[in-house]
Amino acid sequence: MVGDSRSNRSSAVPDVANFGLARPPLIYLCSIVLGLVIHIVWPARLVPPAISTPVGAIVTLAAIALFISAVRTFRAAGTPIPGNRPTTTIVRTGLYRFSRNPIYLAFSIFQLGLSLWVNSLGLLIALAPAVALMSLVVIPREERYLEARFPSEYVPYKASVRRWL
Repeated sequence: MVGDSRSNRSSAVPDVANFGLARPPLIYLCSIVLGLVIHIVWPARLVPPAISTPVGAIVTLAAIALFISAVRTFRAAGTPIPGNRPTTTIVRTGLYRFSRNPIYLAFSIFQLGLSLWVNSLGLLIALAPAVALMSLVVIPREERYLEARFPSEYVPYKASVRRWL
């Protein structure tokens, strides 16, 4: 009987989508720190200085607005935002009609905006590994979790809404 409960537990849906060290805010924070280190060592510019500040500020503020909107949509749906807490529902409203991951999109756009604002090629280069880690590890893990937890809701949602944009 004990063997049966263990096998059922191992095949059961995990309690949360994001456990361990590969947490999205930490991934992007590490990416920004890495980018700043690269910028200090190799201060290559992206664009002419006259446009870096206004364009970077606009892109950064747009990312913050995107993040706030996505968080408000999650809160209105009554589901937790952190991936280390159990998801309670599939959110299909607001920005989630257009992107399955608007918070991660906001994190990426935020770093892009900072890259422009600081005028740092290093910050932009450091964004690539973060996006790759998100695309290849974090998001697929979350999708497996959501497919297992909400198979009749998430599979059609995934088929109808793009991952990033």
